[in-house]
Amino acid sequence: MPADHPLLRFESQTLKAVIRDARGDEITRDIEVRTHPISNRKCRITYSRSQERERAGGQLPPPPPDAASTAECPFCPANLERCTPRMRPELDPDGRLKHGTSTLFPNLFPYGAYSAVSLFDHRHFVEIGTAEPQAYADSFRNCAQYLQKVKQFEPRAQYMAITQNHLPAAGGSLVHPHLQVHADRLPSNHHVFLAQRADQYRRQTGHLLFSDYLAAEQKDGRRIIGKTGPWHWLAAFAPEGFFELWALYPAKTAFSQLDPADWHSLSQGVINAQRYYRSLCRNSYNLGILSVEAEENPLELRVVLTVRANYAPWVRSDITGYEVGLGDMATFIAPEETAQQARPFWQT
Repeated sequence: MPADHPLLRFESQTLKAVIRDARGDEITRDIEVRTHPISNRKCRITYSRSQERERAGGQLPPPPPDAASTAECPFCPANLERCTPRMRPELDPDGRLKHGTSTLFPNLFPYGAYSAVSLFDHRHFVEIGTAEPQAYADSFRNCAQYLQKVKQFEPRAQYMAITQNHLPAAGGSLVHPHLQVHADRLPSNHHVFLAQRADQYRRQTGHLLFSDYLAAEQKDGRRIIGKTGPWHWLAAFAPEGFFELWALYPAKTAFSQLDPADWHSLSQGVINAQRYYRSLCRNSYNLGILSVEAEENPLELRVVLTVRANYAPWVRSDITGYEVGLGDMATFIAPEETAQQARPFWQT
């Protein structure tokens, strides 16, 4: 594995801010600037910010105000048939896909040509870290069968994604648990960039990008968390979100290559990650996994999870002017500490 290849380098620098406190005593604050080995984007770890007090940060916030309001929820079983849209018959004659506890139907407010919602669990509100792995597995497999139908119907719709926004703080519009699934012929920015990087890396090294990334991380060891089946879990070297976790599946480059056991193993890891986030007294998070369903595609599957600011009254947003104005993620905990904290949740 070409660990010293310029396309895959784990770089870090430390800046020192020297200030004086109110009494005039000198204080030095360390800021670590890491460069993302895949994207080359900068991340700033501002360790002193860990001393700040966060509203609703010391305990898990209570459930959302509408956690028991099932009467108007279009995703609840009593309203599902009446309130949710149906797929065009060319995709599925029944209009909705079902697998186990999951029902999938088109997104009423789509992001692209093929945008759908995959429900899991029949409960209206599922607190982070308390879902059953089988419920997630059913939902993931429902997404996979939908994407397979889309690909058969429109082969050019090869840019695919499965995402989750848990609670409004993460962008979720409804508290009822669900995944979003997307397919389109127009790639997202991340599809374009990652596919180009993976292709460039393979042409210059003959290797797969995320397989080599994983090998480098395994050699280092500090950010490795554990495994669920074939999925390797680790903390991101240069996080672009708070407590960012990755799951890598070496040499698998498409959703269509996964079997039911793979989806179940991924589901267990997602629950482990949520349980870890719950231990931090966080109740909101995002998940995303991209795929390019094309021949000779070298971009391997990677799941990214990041915790978000709590969904609770008057909680400070986790996105500041630094991220929006300067484009650098500013977090406060070393990924090595994130991995150390998370490992116990993979050892049960």
